Amino acid sequence: MTDIRTGEVTRVAPPVARIRLSRQVIRFAGVGALSTVLHLGLFAGLEHAGLGSQLANGLALVVATVFNTAVNRAWTFGVTGRERMVSHHGQALVIFAITYAATSLALAVLGRVAPESGTAVQTAVVAVANVLSTAVRFVAMKRWIFRPTEAPSTDA
Repeated sequence: MTDIRTGEVTRVAPPVARIRLSRQVIRFAGVGALSTVLHLGLFAGLEHAGLGSQLANGLALVVATVFNTAVNRAWTFGVTGRERMVSHHGQALVIFAITYAATSLALAVLGRVAPESGTAVQTAVVAVANVLSTAVRFVAMKRWIFRPTEAPSTDA
């Protein structure tokens, strides 16, 4: 597919050549594992450095979301080129909001239930909330963000 404005070609695999669902799930899980390690590592480091759990969570999740979107875009869903890249990352921010809400709510509940919890417990709570939002993230990426694009119409 060629972007009329820039002349840049983006390859969109035909439906038969698209990555099979089982491979997508495996790849998504691998990217998710790396993203989770990145998110939790940044969270723990920033929280331990005194940034506060909510701010540490937000900053760490932004970095992990950008990484996750870029890698899933290319590797899991087979989207190459720059066409719709900004749109894809913008849509991923909606998914970011869902994950951020889930992790922030989990931290807020922990703060009420066990206000003296250390970094390790807070990190575990963020991990559980992140895992629970993963299914929503996969479905959103597959059906909304990286759905196969339609071929441009030749009708005048």
